[in-house]
Amino acid sequence: MESIGQLIKEELERQERTVTWFARKLSCDRSNVYRLFQKHSIDTALLRRISIILNRDFFADLSKNIKKEDDM
Repeated sequence: MESIGQLIKEELERQERTVTWFARKLSCDRSNVYRLFQKHSIDTALLRRISIILNRDFFADLSKNIKKEDDM
C-alpha cells in the first residue's frame, strides 16, 4: 500500500499545484508539506482539510486499500 503522504504528493502533482500553493492553503511552511509527503499516517482532521483543499476523498482511497488487503 502506498503511504498517505505519497498519495497526497501524487495528487498535488496531478493537479499541477505547487508546494508553495499547498502550504499556503494549509497555513504552514513548505518544509511541513515536504515532511507530510514522507508520512505513512496522519491525523484525520488534517486529512479532512487536505481532502477539501485538493477536492479528493483520501478516506475513500484508504478504504479501498483496506478492502484489497482483506481479499488477500
